[in-house]
Amino acid sequence: MPQELWIATDHQPSRADALKNRALLLDTARQLFAEHGVDAITMSAIAEAAGVGKGTLYRHFENKTALCQALLDDDQRQLQERSLRRLRQGHPPLDNLRWFLAEVVAFVTRNEDLLFGIHDRLPTLAHPAHLWWRQTIRGLLGQAQVEGDLDYLADMLYVMLDARTITFQRRSLGYSVERIVDGLHHLLARLA
Repeated sequence: MPQELWIATDHQPSRADALKNRALLLDTARQLFAEHGVDAITMSAIAEAAGVGKGTLYRHFENKTALCQALLDDDQRQLQERSLRRLRQGHPPLDNLRWFLAEVVAFVTRNEDLLFGIHDRLPTLAHPAHLWWRQTIRGLLGQAQVEGDLDYLADMLYVMLDARTITFQRRSLGYSVERIVDGLHHLLARLA
């Protein structure tokens, strides 16, 4: 009995095409959000700017919250990779910690609109994506042989990296990013 030959009439994008489209959509959204703010950009505007249909956009991201989360995940992954490279280079633990605190402040500042653009889903301090910040701080305090309750000291620094804290300092108190980083470094120097 001969086998039937089945020919698909509906073109499905290859895995490579899907990955390319996803990267294009993320890059386009990142650029539009940076230029106009998260609230000002619609999903339709992102699809149009990327030159793809809305169906393609919604196949990758069901809504703007999912898109914001994907952008945050991408940047968080890059921060983790940079951090691991840095930690493997053999710098003194306190230098690594100062570097790490500045990198996290930069992450929060860079992603402030995204973090608050997902309103009801703003990551909390207990969010697994951010708990590694606390673990890194705790580990570096231990490597630097800082005395005292290392968990509590790590918590003090960690709480100061929360998006709500940094946004309050920047928007309500008018602190610059440099002042925030300098304050964290000063606090660290007092702890060590």
